[in-house]
Amino acid sequence: MKFKAIFFVGLTMLLASCSVFKKDSGGFSKKNSSNTTGWEYNDPENGGFQTDADYAQFAGPGLKFIQGGTFTMGRVEQDVMYDWNNAPRRVTVASFYMDECEVSNLDYREYLFWIQRVYPESKERYLQALPDTLVWREALAYNEPYLENYLRHPAYSKYPVVGVSWEQANAYCKWRTDRVNEQLLVNKGVLTHDNTQQGENVFTTETYLAGLYEGKQGDKPIEDAAGNPRKIRWEDGILMPDYRLPTEAEWEYAAYGLIGNTDGELLTERKLYPWNGSYLRDDSRRDRGLLNANFVRGRGDMMGMAGYLNDNADITAPVNSYKPNDFGLYCMAGNVNEWVADIYRPLSQEDVAEFQPFRGTVYTKYRQDANGDLIRDEFGELLIDTVADYRNYLDGDYQSQIIEGQDWNMVKDNLTTEDMYVQSNSNEGSFTSLITDKIRVYKGGSWKDRPYWMIPGTRRFRDQSESANDLGFRCAMTRVGSPEGF
Repeated sequence: MKFKAIFFVGLTMLLASCSVFKKDSGGFSKKNSSNTTGWEYNDPENGGFQTDADYAQFAGPGLKFIQGGTFTMGRVEQDVMYDWNNAPRRVTVASFYMDECEVSNLDYREYLFWIQRVYPESKERYLQALPDTLVWREALAYNEPYLENYLRHPAYSKYPVVGVSWEQANAYCKWRTDRVNEQLLVNKGVLTHDNTQQGENVFTTETYLAGLYEGKQGDKPIEDAAGNPRKIRWEDGILMPDYRLPTEAEWEYAAYGLIGNTDGELLTERKLYPWNGSYLRDDSRRDRGLLNANFVRGRGDMMGMAGYLNDNADITAPVNSYKPNDFGLYCMAGNVNEWVADIYRPLSQEDVAEFQPFRGTVYTKYRQDANGDLIRDEFGELLIDTVADYRNYLDGDYQSQIIEGQDWNMVKDNLTTEDMYVQSNSNEGSFTSLITDKIRVYKGGSWKDRPYWMIPGTRRFRDQSESANDLGFRCAMTRVGSPEGF
């Protein structure tokens, strides 16, 4: 009984001390107030500064969360091509989101349909986005049916889109960002779908945030602290970050899916492919013996013997075929190669940063007229100007020159990557490096590749304006805030 009395007295004193503390603090203990000024957030009586301190990002349509971390990027076995362009190095990749599957023909046809509907008078705009179906042509093969059927026929709707250049893939990512953000505003009741938008009056995320797009207003506008309608701001956290092509480091990290091979901070088993082990077949009890990807098994063997097709695909396969890796991503090996964002350089691993490595940074700003107003083109998109170009940083300057017979110190300000690497357009067999600021990396292996190219650490390159019948892409999105969530 005496103990209970002492406990009660102690508790009373503690509560009293707390109340005294609050009183002495001047009343600045409200949860929804500024730690800097003590002013309460979202209160119209003190100006109405609005904020959402409980924001949490969600995955956009088609995306999987990829928790970031450190890994060894680069070669994991003998460099059979002797390119010496991918030495192993330890890097860290921030958390991000990535498409569960490759972009399919159905996905891309939706994009083409939208362009035709919104820009009916611009045939050039449509043709710029149209995949090159002629990539299926081969002089000594009967591939003509794929020219007519692969992109359009519903039988191939879930197959990965091919014949798409890096430039076209980038444009698709931009379009997808705008359509997802437009739908988010429709879902919120801020806008309603406007099927009459055309020409300059087209929703883009940038023009909406800049106040240049009005559209059809919904019945639930965003309100300020006083209850009055206002414009959406980036600070509201309603609109999503851009869909984009993944960097080479992001793509390789996501392909390995090492999250399933860790014990605490220890990596228990490094991978050769996106699955465990060095074999190409499934070793599980249920699916033992089935191939894990779509690739060329041997010379002239694209799918196996009739009655038991080894990978059940003659060319590509549906984008959700085979088993996903430990991040839940399908076809990160085989099926089609995939574009990534990076410019190709053979020695990128010696130059790029340890955190978020990437070569291809170009800084831009929106173009303005003489009055400081933003300028749109005929398609409603904001025009941009390049501020700085680091694609050839420490690689195409006079300090890095490797061409003999030129005095770079005399003309260094006018030199570019093309001046550093040997270029030749002649037909006389002159050596050419093929390296320019428009050469992009692609990875993953395809339905017409040997197993070596399915190793995520391998890399190849192609001009960003070119396309192929075994080359597609998938999108990524930046994760904002903490890598996992606190």
